[in-house]
Amino acid sequence: MPEQSNDYRVVVFGAGGVGKSSLVLRTFRDSYIPTIEDTYRQVISCNKNVCTLQITDTTGSHQFPAMQRLNITKGHAFMLVFSVTSKQSLEELIPIYREILEVKGGEENLPMILVGNKCDEESAREVTVEYANEMVAKILKGSGFIETSAKTGHNVPESFQELLSMDKTRNMSLKMDLKKTRSQIRKEKLKGHCSVM
Repeated sequence: MPEQSNDYRVVVFGAGGVGKSSLVLRTFRDSYIPTIEDTYRQVISCNKNVCTLQITDTTGSHQFPAMQRLNITKGHAFMLVFSVTSKQSLEELIPIYREILEVKGGEENLPMILVGNKCDEESAREVTVEYANEMVAKILKGSGFIETSAKTGHNVPESFQELLSMDKTRNMSLKMDLKKTRSQIRKEKLKGHCSVM
């Protein structure tokens, strides 16, 4: 189980070209650490305190199984992204879902959401909302489902907020109370420093 800390890790999985990076970039544009994968960080509200949300945008290929397993081990929540224009991209998530369950040892109420991206491309659609919901009910049990468009921004922040809301052990929000945040940041800066009077 991931360690409890002020960091909350969301891992984004999906086939290449489904729009994982576009979804993440639309919501988290601040800083990233480029490697084979990208990690994005943003300050969020967690149990009315400041915490860091880390989003790991994984590679679309399955060339790095050890890295995938490590991401699952360290992850608190998981976003499984497919393109509604590719039925195959949805089916490729099934082994990833099973690996998450295996690595997490059947952890109860594991926050996980299925995201059907590219819903703006209606004419090229291969996966209906009904079919995706069927997959969630039969195979991806316990997962939520939402359709997004990284191109138009439809449901993008909502998909991340929905995933955060699935964690019943913490109360998290992407939106911060700025007054509270500034005072908490000031307190954190002062902590451990001496003051001369």
